[in-house]
Amino acid sequence: MDADDEALLFHTTRGVEEEEEQVEVATVGGLRHAVIGGPWRLVAWVYTRPWASGAVLGGFLVLPCALFAFMLLYWPPLDIDLSYGAFEVHSHFSAERFDALAVALKTQLGSWDRRKRDSEGGEAEALGEQPKENPVNNGTLDDAPETAAGHQASARRGRRSTPDYYLQSQALWRIELVFVAQGEGDGNIFTPERLRTIHEVERLLMRHPQFPQFCWKPVEVLKDLPLGPLYCSPPSSLLSYLYPSERGGKIYYDGMGPDLADIQGSLSLAITHPQFYWYVDESLSPDHLSSSLLRSEIHFGAPLPSYYSVQDRADEQRSHFKDFAVQYAEILAKQSTSQVKVLYGGTELFDHEVRHTFRNDMMLAVISGVCISVLVYVLTSFSAFLTFFGLASIGVSCLMALFLYHVAFGVRYLGILNGVAAFVIIGIGVDDVFVFINTFRQAAHLGHPRRRMVYTVKTAGRATFFTSFTTAAAYAANALSEIPAVRDFGLFMALIVSCCWLWVCILMPAALCIWTRSVEPHENDEFRCCKSFGGLSPSHGPLSDDDDDVALLSLETEPDLLEADSDAAVLSLSVEAPLNPAGHRHQGVVSAKLQRALQRFVVRPAVERRKTVLGVFLVLLLVSAGCCCLLRPASRAPLLFRQDTNLQTLLALRSNLSSQGISCPMCSGVFMEKPHSLSRHASSSTFGMSAHEPSNSAAAAASMAPPNAAQQNATSNQTGSLLTVFISKLEARSSDSVYRFSLNASTPSPWTLCSTEREQVSSFQAFNHPWLNYTKRMTVCVSHDYYPYPGWMITSGSCDRRHSWMPEFLFYVAASAQQHSRKLHFAQHKLRPHPTRVCVSPPGCGVSGTPDGPTRGTFYAPLPRDSASAAPEKASKMFGFNPCAGGACGRPAVRPLVDTGAMVFVVFGILGVNRTQRRGNHVIGDIGNVILDPDFDIFQEMGHLCKICKAVSANKQLVKPGGAQCLPSGHKLSSVLPLLHPECHALPEPNLLPGQLSHGAVGTHAGKVRWISMAFESTTYKGKSSFQTYSDFLRWETFIQEQLSALPPSSALRRGFQTCEHWKQIFMEIIGVESALWSLLLSLLICVAAVSVFTAHLFLLLPVLVTILGVICVVGAAMYWLGWELGAVEAISLSILVGSSVDYCLHLVEGYMLAGETTPPAAGLGCEAAARRQRRSVEAVNHVGVAIVSSAVTTVISTLPLFFCVIVPFAKFGQIVAINTAVSILFTLTVTVATLASVAPADFSRTPGGVLKAAAAALALASAGGASWWALGRAGLPATWLADGVHT
Repeated sequence: MDADDEALLFHTTRGVEEEEEQVEVATVGGLRHAVIGGPWRLVAWVYTRPWASGAVLGGFLVLPCALFAFMLLYWPPLDIDLSYGAFEVHSHFSAERFDALAVALKTQLGSWDRRKRDSEGGEAEALGEQPKENPVNNGTLDDAPETAAGHQASARRGRRSTPDYYLQSQALWRIELVFVAQGEGDGNIFTPERLRTIHEVERLLMRHPQFPQFCWKPVEVLKDLPLGPLYCSPPSSLLSYLYPSERGGKIYYDGMGPDLADIQGSLSLAITHPQFYWYVDESLSPDHLSSSLLRSEIHFGAPLPSYYSVQDRADEQRSHFKDFAVQYAEILAKQSTSQVKVLYGGTELFDHEVRHTFRNDMMLAVISGVCISVLVYVLTSFSAFLTFFGLASIGVSCLMALFLYHVAFGVRYLGILNGVAAFVIIGIGVDDVFVFINTFRQAAHLGHPRRRMVYTVKTAGRATFFTSFTTAAAYAANALSEIPAVRDFGLFMALIVSCCWLWVCILMPAALCIWTRSVEPHENDEFRCCKSFGGLSPSHGPLSDDDDDVALLSLETEPDLLEADSDAAVLSLSVEAPLNPAGHRHQGVVSAKLQRALQRFVVRPAVERRKTVLGVFLVLLLVSAGCCCLLRPASRAPLLFRQDTNLQTLLALRSNLSSQGISCPMCSGVFMEKPHSLSRHASSSTFGMSAHEPSNSAAAAASMAPPNAAQQNATSNQTGSLLTVFISKLEARSSDSVYRFSLNASTPSPWTLCSTEREQVSSFQAFNHPWLNYTKRMTVCVSHDYYPYPGWMITSGSCDRRHSWMPEFLFYVAASAQQHSRKLHFAQHKLRPHPTRVCVSPPGCGVSGTPDGPTRGTFYAPLPRDSASAAPEKASKMFGFNPCAGGACGRPAVRPLVDTGAMVFVVFGILGVNRTQRRGNHVIGDIGNVILDPDFDIFQEMGHLCKICKAVSANKQLVKPGGAQCLPSGHKLSSVLPLLHPECHALPEPNLLPGQLSHGAVGTHAGKVRWISMAFESTTYKGKSSFQTYSDFLRWETFIQEQLSALPPSSALRRGFQTCEHWKQIFMEIIGVESALWSLLLSLLICVAAVSVFTAHLFLLLPVLVTILGVICVVGAAMYWLGWELGAVEAISLSILVGSSVDYCLHLVEGYMLAGETTPPAAGLGCEAAARRQRRSVEAVNHVGVAIVSSAVTTVISTLPLFFCVIVPFAKFGQIVAINTAVSILFTLTVTVATLASVAPADFSRTPGGVLKAAAAALALASAGGASWWALGRAGLPATWLADGVHT
């Protein structure tokens, strides 16, 4: 290449100003022609007059606010649906089956609400309805009629001195508590320390000042004298057995006692009732009384004071209780200790926690907005005016989108996913704002304000339209999802992105007009003052058009490189101060520095080493694609909240909680045990010794004591039956010390009391005879064979007299942890003089290598107490009380079925549910009407029904033993059916809690049985992921269909089906993942079509497509590297990657095309297409580089607060968007630039004809694809693919 060619190719210096003017005239000529048109003339006229621009600003800022106010005042309010049920798919067959049964039950029984997050029936219990929960209450929760007694009770509320037996007599509300063992130890909740913590928590809740106004007051508690004058029911808890109280010589199992009774004995009494298993986990058995958790409930009663009945202003009563109950949230949140984690729930508390968490997470959007405001202020080169109106245009567009979402589209619910919009729209909207500001700045060379404004609106509007269109289309693809929450989220995001683009296009030109005419001079003055104050040059303002000293780029050739390889880098990019190409003279300080950094560290390496960049990208693409293939479906249930929160921990325990759907207000000792006489237990020697020790043990111990023991005891420091063992030490000449044990507090010389060195103890307390569980006998032995001082040792056996060891004294300790006890270790050295050490931890006693035995081990000694408060005779009579002493307790009850597995229903007589009158597909609202089978006749089919019941219950792989509930409880059909057909004899009996109702149901109309539902508690574990549980569904479906196919062809039972609420949940997640992946593919196709129309050239589409594929693969690989699994949340987040990834690379391609329109043509250099491609690639970064980098930074910062959200979908969504944005901007500035510099057309200019041809081609391909998909759908292939994919 000669020098003349170089001048023609890279002619960008000031030495050719005449040519620049010609280019400007040529370029402006087109604009002048465009301005002549009507619409552009109006645009130029409005956006070049400050008063007209001000009117536009005011009008389009007020319009969304006015519409939003109209919506709030005259339209039904938007409901915030934060429930998990918002993701249910009502159009799926699993939902239709279960909804049909639910509607039938609602019609038959009143209502059935199985969607409570904490499984609480709420008001349905009090109104006599049958929800999912079956209260185990022996029929005591019947409705209280509004009789005259109720009115009399209301009349004497203010003056009564005795409890009103009607008020608060029905258990209507509850607070659920779950205490989970944590910290060191064996994980057993039944330890003294943990039980004391639980007792303190329960007592703390009852001490609330308003507790008597809401507590439950059943008639049964009147017999419990220790409850006092209020007669509030204590918590339904096992602590009613562990903390009994005593009054008037009687024992009351109410949990109000001050001292802990014997743990094993109390549990042995409680386990004689089957209700015991409701409080513990699945691992507990009669032979292993250990549980990792303990469940408790505090029930609250209605009607409240000032109300006649439960139905009297029910909503108002519930509101009062909610205001009271939420006060416990802050109290309970502080009660967890290192040993016990306190979880709390209940409808009111759970809803309060969810809404409180949602509000706190939304407050992070405020922090995000503040950070973005500061960042936009910096990136607009410290223009407060542009920052305000840029963010205001985004804010009012959100109000407009809400109006369209609620009013125009008629959506009544705002789901939990919609909260993400508050974070994401900031980054998307700021992208458009930066493009307008950057384009306006670069158009300053056009001179005339009208030309400059029309150029800005046309160029920036077109660029932001296609990026916003593809982003909105990616979100709108989710609007085709079957999941209501996902569909509403896709629609809302598509609206908010579209409104944001429209309002930015309308408001930003007006703001730029006013800023240029009126605000900029004042900002320049302030900026000069600040720079003068800082000692800097005050010559240029933030976005000043007079800033001519900003160093920009010069483009120089490298002939040697070009001659060596025509595809090699031909540009040498260096920074030279004198050069100011057209379009770059008017930059702000921040923008100029950022652009110089981009050119030096990004553009120059990417263009010069484009082959290396593309090679590295190809390797990374292949590795990432491989990692994406390793991404597995979720193996556990989806997380809604952070794992360490009360909400998620409680939800995670649902699969382990016994009887999670059964309310048990009358399962505690208050209702299960009558008051017992204390003398009845005294005969068993419960007090004074353990039940495991013979009654003459004390005498035997006394007979074994040495002759001088009595004298030593007389002079010892002891209180009653307690004695203190003092330990002193003598430092021997050897490395080992000698230890002395004595009951005398005095220490003779040269002995000294042991210090705390090596965690030794100087004294400990014990009992001088067996007392309660302190029955482990320890003997202190002494030998005088060691000179010059005797030797002492401790043993749990007898003294070895053959080796001159003689008994000194005895004491009794406990072998296991007790209330107010501490664990001590003892060990004897194997070398002479065989000293025994006592210490608080093993390191201090690590003097023997032998295993535990009589001379080495542990024991539990009572904590040191002062004689005034800690003497055993001063404790309550319930301290260490063993109710099962002498075998007084019965045999343990058999564990009942308490709904720990998924409940599967086999339904006959119901064909489906009619949803024709139902608007939309949202989970909230009427779910339709049941369609009954007119051919169903139970008397003709009873033999087949009984066969099916026996066959299903006999399948142990599907049904738990005793889990068949074929007939409803208390229905006459249950007693008549076995008499009508021989097959119905010996039907399997369910193993239920006393008072628990069967889940089986029968529907009757006009005295005829119309349908029947048999219930089976399945072996399906609810904690598994949906993809794993799908195999359980297939086993159930296959087995039931086999049973139905064996029936006669004329039998109406062949139209029966199996259903389960759990099946709805698993298909919800499976469909969510599938629909999200299809949305990802659909959005990719939409993006390809839009970009092909936008660019009108295949080789301009290629860089965009390559970049998008790379971003998707790398983000998917990042999920694998982070250890994530593909669940519903991750899939939904992936579905928007295309729309988020296309923005930056599409802006860069737009800059590439603008570079061809605004730079002079290089005539005569047809053979140097590579050089022209590289020049245009560099100019593309000059056009949009600052804008897209600024947008990327703001998007990442706007999503950073999402990382700290408690709601896991928010947090994961934010992480995926941040990773996607970072990878997208990196690939845009490297891969897209390298691809453009390698394969992009060198002299291509977009023409209207080319755009029309590209649109026609895209439409034709879309039509062909749609027709192919329709044909495949008719053949059933897509459904088969989906089923096979889920099965694998």
